[in-house]
Amino acid sequence: MTGTLYLVATPIGNFADMTFRAIEVLKQVDVVVYEERKEGGRLLRHFGIEKPVESLNEHNEAAATFIILDHLKKGKSIAVVSDSGTPVFSDPGQLLVRKAIDDGIKVVPIPGASSLMPALTVSGFSIDQFVFYGWLSPKRPRRITELQQLKRERRTIVLMDTPYRLLALLKDISDVFGSSRRLCVAFDLTLPDEEIFHGTAPQLFEKLTKLDMKGEFVVVIESSSQ
Repeated sequence: MTGTLYLVATPIGNFADMTFRAIEVLKQVDVVVYEERKEGGRLLRHFGIEKPVESLNEHNEAAATFIILDHLKKGKSIAVVSDSGTPVFSDPGQLLVRKAIDDGIKVVPIPGASSLMPALTVSGFSIDQFVFYGWLSPKRPRRITELQQLKRERRTIVLMDTPYRLLALLKDISDVFGSSRRLCVAFDLTLPDEEIFHGTAPQLFEKLTKLDMKGEFVVVIESSSQ
């Protein structure tokens, strides 16, 4: 009999957001698979959990998937966690889930903290319909092209990027979208220095340049129909 693959959401910053169910699953499984040793080890130590571990990240995804599937086929239960938030969502793991489904292995999602929904709800924009675009290209010419395509999108748009690219992203949004479309930047959600900024792209670029903000963020662009 095959084991069960659990996709366990973890806090996006504040450990108090960990669910009781997630902790119980991590305690009960045979193996925990984390994205990076530093973050995965810190999470397990915080909750006093000692388990055999494997890693699955962008550098070893194909090889790690084979190893994890072998554990599952031998009847072991596996919990996959990412560095923060929900595994597979904008993180490695899609290959593992697809192959587990193909092999008839039970896959169970364990929901938890998310940066996406809090950023949307606090934006004040229409979220009856929205587009999650995720990460734009790190190369500016390509990023500008993507933004030009997104400018035609009428629904609310959600973007993410690495912490050090916030100002560059705001500058590019300002150049492409102009000074009328409003934005919400949800910065370091759930952490003590959490801040929510509202304004147009030029306004936020100027403000955040002065504040020299560094941290995780989500950018929400209002719908063009609003």
